[in-house]
Amino acid sequence: MILFVSGRTDVVAFYMEWFMNSFHRGYIDTRNPFNEHLVSRIYFKDVDLILFCTKNPLPLIPYLDEFKIPILVHVTLTAYMKDIEPNVIEKTEIIEGIKVISKKIGRDNIYLRYDPILLNDKYTINYHIKAFDRLVNLVSDSVKHIIISFIDIYKNVLNNMKYLRLKEITNDDKYFLAKAFKDIINNKDMDIRTCAEDIDLRMYGYINEGCLSKELAYKLTNKKYPKQSIRKDTNCNCVRMVDIGSYNSCPHLCKYCYANYDESKVMENFSNHHDNSSLLIGEISELDIIKERFK
Repeated sequence: MILFVSGRTDVVAFYMEWFMNSFHRGYIDTRNPFNEHLVSRIYFKDVDLILFCTKNPLPLIPYLDEFKIPILVHVTLTAYMKDIEPNVIEKTEIIEGIKVISKKIGRDNIYLRYDPILLNDKYTINYHIKAFDRLVNLVSDSVKHIIISFIDIYKNVLNNMKYLRLKEITNDDKYFLAKAFKDIINNKDMDIRTCAEDIDLRMYGYINEGCLSKELAYKLTNKKYPKQSIRKDTNCNCVRMVDIGSYNSCPHLCKYCYANYDESKVMENFSNHHDNSSLLIGEISELDIIKERFK
């Protein structure tokens, strides 16, 4: 089993103590997002690999030596300011965290996510190119892999249009940015890739393996995993992972987020979090049906 921590919320930034309490307990519970009383119980003895995904890697650092199975760390680092990412820590702190983690787990096991890319009057194509160039120069010694994506119009994006002030990103814009980004990383022993994008950038030297390919999972665990089952109109090559997060629970409150769509619910969920619970939000109740998950 591969654990995804997490695509639904930033566990590392806000719930790392809870995760480690569960890790030491030996199991973690997660609610089915479509059936709140159906709970999957995951035993860490069945976990072969953990993929951590975060905007703030600092809380993970003290625990790196505790994991005896392979881990990958994806750090999302953009050039947006507080108008778009109101509660993300200073980017200089994130970069320092990346450097520390890279020294611990190796440059090949930490990924930089420059995503999602959005355009408006402030965050223009030239802005992104200059920001990406500065970022690459700061992290190239610590990071080998970069993942980019372009903004999708989720419910939360529609709710935040007054902040985002989006301009359409045309395919020509995407091609132009993709080529510029690839030119920036040339001669730096880095690669760049997309995941679940509706545009093919392989002509510019992009890798189309996704965030975690079957090949990489096999290399790290010596086990084979099926490809993730998602919409047929996306180009995703990731393996199937088990996400232990909950939607509407990330206090970063980024205006482009797909996992939050009700900010009042976010704060309610955050207040209902308990570090010693087996669940991220709330507690197990007598109405819950717990089923052990093996894969």
